[in-house]
Amino acid sequence: MPRRIGLPLLAATLLSPTPLAAQVATRPAIFPAPAELTLGAGTMTLGRHVVLIAAPGTDPATAARAEQVLRAAGVETITAARRLDRVPARVQIVLGLADATLVRTALGDKTPDTAREGYTITIAPTVNTITLAGSDGDGLFHAVQTLRQLVQRPALPALMIRDHPAMPVRGTIEGFYGKPWTMAERTRHLDFLATVKANTYVYSPKDDPYARDRWREAYPAATLTQLGTLAAAAARNHVDFVYAISPGPTICFSAPADLQALRTKFDALRGIGIHRFYVALDDIEYKKWNCDADQAAFGPSGAAAAGKAQAQLLNAVQADLTRRDPKAPPLIMVPTEYYDAKDTPYKAALRDDLDPKVVVQWTGTDVVPPAISIPDARAATRAFGRKTLLWDNYPVNDYAQTTGRLLMAPYTRREAGLAGELTGILSNPMNQEAPSRVAVTGVLAFAWNDTAYDAQQTWHWSARELAGGDARATAALLTFFDTQHMAPTFGSQPWQEQAPRLHAVLTRVREAVANGDAATRTQAIAELTRVADDLAAAPDTIRAGAADATFVEQARPWFDALALWGRALQQTAAGLAAADAASSAAARYFADARRLAGDAAAVRTIPGATRFDGPIRIADGVLDRFIADAPGLIGTTIAR
Repeated sequence: MPRRIGLPLLAATLLSPTPLAAQVATRPAIFPAPAELTLGAGTMTLGRHVVLIAAPGTDPATAARAEQVLRAAGVETITAARRLDRVPARVQIVLGLADATLVRTALGDKTPDTAREGYTITIAPTVNTITLAGSDGDGLFHAVQTLRQLVQRPALPALMIRDHPAMPVRGTIEGFYGKPWTMAERTRHLDFLATVKANTYVYSPKDDPYARDRWREAYPAATLTQLGTLAAAAARNHVDFVYAISPGPTICFSAPADLQALRTKFDALRGIGIHRFYVALDDIEYKKWNCDADQAAFGPSGAAAAGKAQAQLLNAVQADLTRRDPKAPPLIMVPTEYYDAKDTPYKAALRDDLDPKVVVQWTGTDVVPPAISIPDARAATRAFGRKTLLWDNYPVNDYAQTTGRLLMAPYTRREAGLAGELTGILSNPMNQEAPSRVAVTGVLAFAWNDTAYDAQQTWHWSARELAGGDARATAALLTFFDTQHMAPTFGSQPWQEQAPRLHAVLTRVREAVANGDAATRTQAIAELTRVADDLAAAPDTIRAGAADATFVEQARPWFDALALWGRALQQTAAGLAAADAASSAAARYFADARRLAGDAAAVRTIPGATRFDGPIRIADGVLDRFIADAPGLIGTTIAR
């Protein structure tokens, strides 16, 4: 993402009277947090001209991505070279695999990270050299993504980063009900996934008829071409494109024709560059057969029989994948009982009969769990007979409790250490792709390094990314995120509190008024006025500063409602100030606030954009309640 403030900062550093190499190095904030970052002494700047040295065997696309990163940071001229300069006049950037001779030489005595997808970065101001070393091609690509963040600073500190992911699988599953993403939205999402070092995208929209209701039928040629283009975009971003099929509602598990239909579907997808597959058996009736043949093959219908039948089908699919390519990645499946870790006859059948290579997904202790702990994950391992791949239903908003909401709270209440108990995490995002990135960033940062994950810092970084580095837009986005903080579950209590920042301010106002001290009351009302101004201005500030027009469009009705609620709170603050001064204007201000609040509450979601249409919710239960209560907080003799 281009950084709008890069050139002014670069110009300022070049004109600085203090040599940056002599300045104090400060620890950069990198997201996801690296496994190891050691800070050295001194700093350096890129300047307008650099030398790029790609070691033999470096993926040209990764080298080209590095060039894009450098140009976005203000570099004007990039000169290619083949060998290191011991005393370079310009910054030289070395990139390649860690076992390349040139890269080993550039690293000197530094030991590179050798884990899968690992990378090492050294910044050495004393020799004017930056080295990016990947343990493999994916690791080198991730190193470039870290470089993208580093060069947004005016000065690059001397440092060494050794980094690799804690979880092997990290990404998203487009598994929601309702309007699927467009191909353009998916392509933008894949570009986003690259920036947060994800490696997996599962194509599983519930409303794709050729993946569910009409799964036996071939895709139209045009759609197949689009899927191939999407798979190519995933490959460019070092993301595994996984195709998921959902045959459960109609499949006959024992029918050779249905097994062949799966093979035929997968063969067609192989032909367009898709090589990883997934069978989804969630949200189906599994205690009755779809055909008489299954009754004959597996006996009376029931949970245990369903588990046995599913295992037989999945084992046949897995065996076919292995026959075609012994190195093919394993099949992924989501079971019908995906939502808890209780041992059941169904889970026992999968545990006993399912090929151990098949990856099993699990959503936690509920469909939308309020928390996930290490003991929860261990219980799932026992229940399914293998470590599971977590399908985390956050921030998905396709169920009734989420009507009118964008779920944009930080990703929390997942216990550090889960990396040792899971094979990975896939986030199920919202129908709105761009707003989903806020929470998805947290999911993926946690999956990369769960022990060093900081929810609040990651949340703030996500806002800066959406704002393209614009400070005012970042602040406005955080104000907006707070009004969309609540995260419902399938239970009775949400797993994130509603609008905590705003709630704290409104609580201070209530307490100041109740305290009876005039000076404290005046101060609290002044703070309320500032907050109301921020709420009212946030939508226009975001629209003017956001780096992604898609985000603005997909959040449009929420911005419209927020502006009205902000104005309602402004009038409420004015009403409290007037009441505190015993002014007759208080009643008029409060009446205006009620009218604006009514208008705000009437704003509705974009028709058809989500599974459930309805009124937009902005800090509901917090903001609306305060506006309703405000006229009674300060007594006056004014008739209402």
